[in-house]
Amino acid sequence: MITLDIFADPTCPWCLVGKAELDQALESRPDHPFELTWHPFRLNPNIPPAGVGHADYMLAKFGDEAGIIAANTPVLEASERLGLGIDMAAITRVPQTLDAFRLMHWAGIEGAQTRVMSGLMRAYWREGRDIADHDVLADIGKGAGMDGAMIRKLLASNADRDEVLAREAHARERGIRAVPTFVIGGSHVLPGAQPADLWRKVIDELSGPAAGGG
Repeated sequence: MITLDIFADPTCPWCLVGKAELDQALESRPDHPFELTWHPFRLNPNIPPAGVGHADYMLAKFGDEAGIIAANTPVLEASERLGLGIDMAAITRVPQTLDAFRLMHWAGIEGAQTRVMSGLMRAYWREGRDIADHDVLADIGKGAGMDGAMIRKLLASNADRDEVLAREAHARERGIRAVPTFVIGGSHVLPGAQPADLWRKVIDELSGPAAGGG
């Protein structure tokens, strides 16, 4: 197996697009050599625990309505092409994602990371749910096969908070600056949302005779 380390935040639109493109490639290459690991990297680490209003956040980030439209248009076009079902009108808040990444940390122990990330992205982008809310996170974890009651208990404590923050700091020390970022085999970096065709090419090259495959 070849490691595929993914640095992504569930509230990042291009992380959603990048995951969908990767998913398409992996589904079309079921014998792919990748072993996926998702790593914490918050898009907005300075957002307060209660989150901020989505409209205010977008205005502060993009300046005016024209800037917001310019930013959203390619995301919505990708959503339509990939069938992602993004509902911008449903999103009312931008959450602090530290607790979501604590859930992802525990999901890693149970081999449920990709299922949980899918649930986080679906909850935020399609359903407009607050993925900082502990009940929402427990529900997402339960949907991925985890123990919802245990998740609530852990979230009510500071369990693994420092571990998640340390992992994020380590990523920044490694030179990760933006999400999504994909690292193949610990060394080859692919920044940004890459198309499924590129992933298929990478998989075919890694799986071909030159790579020692069949």
